[in-house]
Amino acid sequence: MPTDPTDNQNPVDPLTVGELISLQQAAEYAGLSHQSLRNYISLGRLKAKKLGSQWVTTRAAIDEYLASRSLDNIPKKYRT
Repeated sequence: MPTDPTDNQNPVDPLTVGELISLQQAAEYAGLSHQSLRNYISLGRLKAKKLGSQWVTTRAAIDEYLASRSLDNIPKKYRT
């Protein structure tokens, strides 16, 4: 019986999926501020890496972060 190749695989690092984008591009994509993304990086909530003096991430990492957020942690005035 063939095995399913998706069984028992390690999770994919979102920084290896797609092209790297600047935090400014990521902020525009996520609808968040650049400073908020810097804070999430420092808290370990958003995966990113530093290339020289610039932080970069991927849309996959932003999507993973956005999916992980709890509605309870978002102020009511910002909930949609």
